[in-house]
Amino acid sequence: MKMEVKLSDPVQYELPIGDEKLLMNDLIGDYIVLNHTGDIFCISCGRKIGKSFSQGFCYPCFLNAPETSECIFRPELCEAQEGIARDMDWAEQHCLQDHYVYLAISSGDKVGVTRSSQIPTRWIDQGAWKAIKLAKTPNRFTAGLIEVALKEHISDKTHWQRMLKNLRSENIDLLERKKEMVAHLSPELQTYEDGDNEIIEINYPVNEYPTKVKSVGFDKSPEIAGRLWGIKGQYLIFDDGRVTNIRKHNGYKITIEI
Repeated sequence: MKMEVKLSDPVQYELPIGDEKLLMNDLIGDYIVLNHTGDIFCISCGRKIGKSFSQGFCYPCFLNAPETSECIFRPELCEAQEGIARDMDWAEQHCLQDHYVYLAISSGDKVGVTRSSQIPTRWIDQGAWKAIKLAKTPNRFTAGLIEVALKEHISDKTHWQRMLKNLRSENIDLLERKKEMVAHLSPELQTYEDGDNEIIEINYPVNEYPTKVKSVGFDKSPEIAGRLWGIKGQYLIFDDGRVTNIRKHNGYKITIEI
């Protein structure tokens, strides 16, 4: 279960419910009830499981599925360009495709890597409010090399609590930051610099940001109810400061009452 997103002003969120999609933006301000039926299904093999790993996988799939390969978390370890992968057909579609290294601001600025087809979805899922492309590479491995080189100078993490409180750095010039980061790269890696300097700004459907946040999930509470006050990243924000990460519950069977 992951909300589908569309870049607009503000971002539009749709939650797949069975064969239908529910426009979540229309529910902001309303009291909603989310219930976990107790069923969890592996998002890879589909079998019913008691516990999920890595946001939606059974344990065998967590160990063997291409979606959980180490290079998903550390792109510089990708070996698909050498013909080595858990599933080469999958790797051709996901690793041996154009990738972008980007800079984004959620709370502070960060560097990240994503497939070209995942822009701007990746930025939205991380709750970024500004982003810029830094480099374009022909595969995941090369993008990972650039990210590793830049992690000595900039974070690759998103501080989710600050992001949900909308505590963000307003004085960062992303274009200048891009020039600064490119200068840190070796001449070989600098050849992948992307010439697109457009800075994308992202506005989220949030009535008011909380001053304190408390994360709640279906593993400890099968029912999550309250007045929906906003959506940012893949988080539902309630008017009392509780937040729930929808993406974390991939494979959970959920019902929603409006």
